[in-house]
Amino acid sequence: MNSQKLSRNPNFLGYLLPFNSLSLSMIGIFGAFTCVVTMVIAFPIPATNGFINIGDAVVMITGLMFGPIIGGIAGGIGSSLADLFLGYAIYAPATLVIKGLEGFFVGLIANPKKNHKWNYRDFIAVIVGGFIMIIGYFLYEVMIFGLPSAIYEFILNSIIQFGLGSVIALIFIFAARKNIKTSLPQVFDKIYISPELIE
Repeated sequence: MNSQKLSRNPNFLGYLLPFNSLSLSMIGIFGAFTCVVTMVIAFPIPATNGFINIGDAVVMITGLMFGPIIGGIAGGIGSSLADLFLGYAIYAPATLVIKGLEGFFVGLIANPKKNHKWNYRDFIAVIVGGFIMIIGYFLYEVMIFGLPSAIYEFILNSIIQFGLGSVIALIFIFAARKNIKTSLPQVFDKIYISPELIE
């Protein structure tokens, strides 16, 4: 793909909007992966009718690998579907927004189209993404369950979930990003516009 042709494709800061089959496939695959991981490794918290899971790791990995568009859409849809399938429908609307924003901002800050291996932006990205998740659920639970339950959830669930998710995501990116991007350039050509082609 040449730079003129790429520049005509709808994009957000160089990340192509999901109008091609490969982008849609990545959203489907990583949305499903997020959903499955969230459902399989889930520990209920009766006090808030919620649960601890490591789905945040997949949301963060998706943003770190593919950027804000795929990270946001796959993270939001996959996580909210897990809420529905697990019987936590009361969380599903909030999860769609919160996890969508988490994946979006992780991808936006990490900016993987310019980074082929781990760097400090990845660390900042997961911190910001985790902060969005923690604050988002805290505010939602204050509205739904009241302050005491929200504080309990904040201490027992959100902080632990953020810690697990961020560590898993950073280890994966440190170990695998360069190899994946080097071995599958044809995939990433459909995800974002390479900076070398638009400079």
